[in-house]
This record gives sequence, C-alpha cells and structure tokens, in this order.
Amino acid sequence: MQMKSAIMKYTIPVFCALLLSITACKDDKKKPTDEKPTLENTYGFGVLDRVKGIWSGPVTSTTALGGYPEWVVDFRPIADNQISAKNELDTLNDIHMSFFIVRYKDAYKVAFRNGGSFAGMKRVSYFIVDSVSENGTDAYYRFSEIIKGKNRAYTEVIFKQDSMVISSYTNKYNAQATSTPHMSWRAGLQDATSTQTAVSNFGFPKKTLAKDFSTSFDGQQEAVYYSLTGDPYPENQQPYLGQTTINYNFGAGYTPNPARKVFLLITTKPLINGFALDLNNWKTRSRYVILSANDLSYTFNYMHPGSYFLYALYDSDGNNSISSGDWVSATNTTFNLAAQGTSTASTQINFTIP
Repeated sequence: MQMKSAIMKYTIPVFCALLLSITACKDDKKKPTDEKPTLENTYGFGVLDRVKGIWSGPVTSTTALGGYPEWVVDFRPIADNQISAKNELDTLNDIHMSFFIVRYKDAYKVAFRNGGSFAGMKRVSYFIVDSVSENGTDAYYRFSEIIKGKNRAYTEVIFKQDSMVISSYTNKYNAQATSTPHMSWRAGLQDATSTQTAVSNFGFPKKTLAKDFSTSFDGQQEAVYYSLTGDPYPENQQPYLGQTTINYNFGAGYTPNPARKVFLLITTKPLINGFALDLNNWKTRSRYVILSANDLSYTFNYMHPGSYFLYALYDSDGNNSISSGDWVSATNTTFNLAAQGTSTASTQINFTIP
C-alpha cells in the first residue's frame, strides 16, 4: 500500500504563510455602482458560489519559508449567506477562513474573515470587498483591510474556470507605507460533490445579511485582533459547524517512538478499496492534523457536518513523508457529524507499508 507524501511536509510551512497573510487587488478593477445599496445588489456576491468545493494546489511565498507544493482547503456553506473552511496543522497552528455578507458604511458587501493560531498565538483579520470584475467563468475580487484599506493589507481572489488563485499582500505589521506581495496559492478544484448537501440545505447562496458591521469597528485602529477580546464575529459564533474527537491507538507489536509524528487524515470518500489505495478519492481530503505519536486523541473544531472516512499514519522514520516502513490504519473507519453536533471516531494503526 502506497501513500502520497505531500500531506505532511507540504502543510507545515503553508500554515505559517497563510496565518500571517492579509489580502489583495488592483486599482483598475470595476468599482461599486452608485445605485442605492440593498441586499439585492450585494457587492461581491458572486464569490460565495465560486469558492465552494475542495481545492488543492501549490503555494509560493516571498517570506523566508519559500514556496510549497500543496495545500488543501474544503470550502462549504455554513449558512445561506456564508461559506467557510477550517484547517489545522497541529495543536498550536490552525486557520479559519470565511466569506459572508455584511452591512458596513450603509452598503451591503461580502467580507472576508481570516483568523487562527500561529505557534499558539491568536490573530484574526477582517477584510471587505472593494473591487470586483466578473465575466462568465472568470472573476476577480479584492478584499482590503476593513479600516485602513489596501495599504495595510489586501487579498486578491481570482477564478478562471476550475482554478483559483488567492494572493495576499501586507505592509508587514505597519512597517511599510504600502502592502507588498506576501504569498500566493494557485489551486485547482478537486471535488464539488462534498459541498452539495450544505448547498441544498441552505439554498446557498442567498442575498441575506450575515452580520451588521455598521458599528463593529468603531474606535479600532485596524481590523486586526491578536486575542479573542473585541472580535466582532468569533469562531464560537459561527453557525452550523460541529466538532469531532478522533482517538487512535497502536496494534500489538507496534510500539511508537514518542518523538515521532502521527498524521490524522479525514476524507469524504474512502481511500481503501479492498487491499489497494484508491487514488481517485485522494482529492476528497477535507481535514488533517499532525500530532505527537503519543497524543492518542484530537478534536477537530468548527467542522462541516457530513459523512467522513478516517485514517491514521505513523511516520516511523521521521522523514515527514509517508513511505515504506511507516505504519498506517488499514481500514475505512467511518463517522457522521450532524449540524452543530459532536461525534467520536477511533482507529488503530496496525499495518506496515511494504
């Protein structure tokens, strides 16, 4: 049984880059019209429908971390007016992104929330769309920091058929006069089926109000928060999402080195078909996390409701990739998560990769 090596060594630096990012766009794009702002003419509404699905692709970066071959994100609706994705690297690093309709300065627009933990330190940033261009399957959206604007930070989201590019720009914590390139993620749409249940459930997307931000940032110097204090839309207020606790153990004869890592992988379709790996379903990876071998348990928070398959992999040689001699769970462990529910699943690491 062969397992791809990308999942561990590609995610670590990507999380570091994305958790620091804050986002982009060009001045020559179409501006909002002068018509009276209403929910019906919500500015940037098209991004909600375009971003849904499981996406995967390489990241390039101007930071010291450089570029990386792959990062996977599962965007699904969590309300009729909001779509989100939650990812984690380990117990100290995670990111939660969402796009949703807000009222701000007497206008209705799509906002972008980008937040999480970096090395255990919290950071949440808010952006609002200020430039849109849509032409068939191609589209461009710029989200600028909601108070200081694009000189502080901005993100460009670009679609071309089944591809998406998210590029972020920042003034490096106000150390520069304007924002400069930070990172870029070039992703391809891997799976559009996992999101369909939520799409049907909400009739997504609809032009309804998710949050009224009319006074949410009054008195703030910038829309960036480094603690939960003052956050106008914290994770624990996000609708629909649930949590799943995953437990794993080691079979007889498998004694782990506590210095090694275990990788928990959750997919929406089975990876094992008989005794073979089904590579066609590799594209349905939804959540994953890297743990110390003896952690034995992890809780995935703010998780999309649905049906899932669980796998655990032990990196026996410590090379941060899945290779011959590593240990894995050799069965399709299944579990279901209801809206705003909790679930538990367990698996055993009991097979050595030839």
